[in-house]
Amino acid sequence: MSQAVMKVRGGKPLRGEVSVRGAKNFVSKAMVAALLTKETSVLRNVPLIRDVDVVSQLLRAHGAEVDYNQDEGVLTITPAELHLPDPFEIDRLAGSSRIPILFAGPLLHRLSEAYIPDLGGCHIGDRPVDFHLQVLEDFGAIREEKEFGLHLRAARRLKAKKVHLPYPSVGATEQTLLASVLADGITELSGAAVEPEIMDLINVLQKMGALIDVNTDRTIHIEGVRELHGFQHTALADRIEAGSWACAALATRGDIYVRGGKQDSMTSFLNIFRKVGGEFTVDDDGIRFWHPGRPLQSLPIETGVHPGFMTDWQQPMVVALTQAEGVSIVHETVYENRFGFTEALNQMGAHIQVYRECLGGKQCRFGLENFYHSAVIQGPTPLAGADILVPDLRGGFSHLIAALAAEGESTVRGIDIINRGYEHFNRKLAALGADVEYTE
Repeated sequence: MSQAVMKVRGGKPLRGEVSVRGAKNFVSKAMVAALLTKETSVLRNVPLIRDVDVVSQLLRAHGAEVDYNQDEGVLTITPAELHLPDPFEIDRLAGSSRIPILFAGPLLHRLSEAYIPDLGGCHIGDRPVDFHLQVLEDFGAIREEKEFGLHLRAARRLKAKKVHLPYPSVGATEQTLLASVLADGITELSGAAVEPEIMDLINVLQKMGALIDVNTDRTIHIEGVRELHGFQHTALADRIEAGSWACAALATRGDIYVRGGKQDSMTSFLNIFRKVGGEFTVDDDGIRFWHPGRPLQSLPIETGVHPGFMTDWQQPMVVALTQAEGVSIVHETVYENRFGFTEALNQMGAHIQVYRECLGGKQCRFGLENFYHSAVIQGPTPLAGADILVPDLRGGFSHLIAALAAEGESTVRGIDIINRGYEHFNRKLAALGADVEYTE
């Protein structure tokens, strides 16, 4: 656990401008896609976050040349000559990210083998990799378990198969896309995720020469090709970060202009933001979010796959809902363990109760599984400063929002986790007038 600490003296509205660059949930996947060719690829609008550093290290460990211009946000990848590194070299990154499982398909195509370390990431639910491995094995990969990970090999070119996802998992969709574009035959992927980040990955693969059709019923057809080429692409903006700053404006009664925010990928968020009482305006360069001074209104929210309300918006919005009048109900249907962060909010003065039952409009897949996946928030409740330990990336940023909204001083420990997905968040807080002190 990181020892980084931030002292936050809250109760002050956040006002000013922040910029968001490329989406964390897309950029790392596009970096992996670059392995599918020997040619150079150029990715623009790349944020300076830890996930980019982890994937860059993994690429270099396999022999790829990686150059990152941090100021301009331009990443150049040349994977002309690849090799499988010593497992111990890969293992040193084990636990840093869940991205390594996506290396499998491209490496099996390029090297006929891959080594996948134990996987890390945020502890927000089971997020199993069994389906990833099943897809790869169905395509012809052979799995061998090692002490610190998995060794995969393919005796011949991967062969396309029909794939059906019982739930539209983003990770499983990405795995299937990366494994199928060079496979022999046509892959029919049904029940696929169609998030904006998935569609942008498809854009990248199509630029590389892939043949991919997306139907309106969440079915994707991928016709395997013999070779792919380098790409040049500008990453879509990070809609999670944009929504997080919007919730910070709401919770602190502030006014934040998010340069780079895009309306088309945030439709469901903007509707909820307006219903709860927030105001926003959209222009060609970004979105301005502000608290209008009127009481916020409680409401029901149910998370869902795209085009529904994104699960990563749920946690910062819950913080804002602690300041809304009445009872709000939030039903989490994507991850089964995403309300652990509410314990710290209750310590700060919030009134949040979590339930095993589906309190949303429909029964979800967690309904009979004894997971606490519904929350009832009674507001408004004043928040007071507290000593907080960051649990995960999104929950951590939500705790930070709560500390900024609270009266008094908070000590937020493990704050460095936020570097995984939020670029220059210390600088951005300073630009918004936050009274914070960061120490490592």
